[in-house]
Amino acid sequence: MEMTLRWYGSDYDTVTLEQIRQIPGVTGVITTLYGTSPGDIWLPEEIHALKKEVEAKGLHISGIESVNVHDAIKTGAPERDIYIDNYIQTLENLGKEDIHLVCYNFMPVFDWTRTELARKRPDGSTVLAYNQAAVDDLNPEDMFASISGDSNGCVMPGWEPERMSKIKELFAMYQDIDEEALFANLKYFLERIMPVCNQYDIKMAIHPDDPAWSVFGLPRIITNKQNLFRMMKMVDDPHNGITFCSGSYGTNLENDLPDMIRSLQGRIHFAHVRNLKFNSPTDFEESAHLSSDGSFDMYEIMKALYDIGFDGPIRPDHGRMIWGEIAMPGYGLYDRALGATYLNGLWEAIEKGNKK
Repeated sequence: MEMTLRWYGSDYDTVTLEQIRQIPGVTGVITTLYGTSPGDIWLPEEIHALKKEVEAKGLHISGIESVNVHDAIKTGAPERDIYIDNYIQTLENLGKEDIHLVCYNFMPVFDWTRTELARKRPDGSTVLAYNQAAVDDLNPEDMFASISGDSNGCVMPGWEPERMSKIKELFAMYQDIDEEALFANLKYFLERIMPVCNQYDIKMAIHPDDPAWSVFGLPRIITNKQNLFRMMKMVDDPHNGITFCSGSYGTNLENDLPDMIRSLQGRIHFAHVRNLKFNSPTDFEESAHLSSDGSFDMYEIMKALYDIGFDGPIRPDHGRMIWGEIAMPGYGLYDRALGATYLNGLWEAIEKGNKK
């Protein structure tokens, strides 16, 4: 495996490439072409410039997160082929720059949902958190207003103000879309892009829905092992794989995370490994990556990845705000650096234990 960190670009991130380079064991970044909108074609010169910027600091681009999918594709709108053609051109341009991993999601309207960006924990750190009762008491517009004030002045991915300003239109687009329609539209999209993925050896790694259940009545399909097998079977190509995000699948306590990993051998292209602390099945908060600080056995998650021979990028995710740091919630430097070194330590111990 390769330890990486997500980087939001020099114009948007408080964390610098120089700082990332100093985290022991981190050799690559997961990034994207910020400033683009879903449906845009990523221009070759822009991709090349981003790649050179990262390489100049002694790192490399391990993967892209995300090339966002336009809502016309997710809803199967008449104009979807225009946006799929643009997506294919972007994939080709990435492949020509020797970039071979793309994480994406197929979530309607919201990329992810949290009700708090700065819930205070007993140790004084603040974390992202979710409470279903709070969601039930809000409409989507109220939710955006409720969390935007805690973003430390950062634009949260998936919750960009220009996108949220059209939230009523977005919900109208999905009013006739159920899980079956969403699966059908995902199948159509994957069938269209697989030829270019095969040509350039681009691994498409779909990110799970977060949380792993319907929010505001919107359909969500990338939520459990059964649906993942359906997704992979309907377009049975090794480039059609997944991002295994322990924190997203783990929002549903019925998901057995190590078992899911072992059952998906060969189709996990990317991993987000993080921990959650549950106060109830529908009230959870991010925690430190350490097993004892949350509800997951992080050793068993990493061991399952090791046991299936996973050799792709891993990144820590959704760190706490600690030591007075002011940054994009979940994406500061300090706690994610601690997470990266902890996960590297687990991997080393598992690796050496298996050689005895």
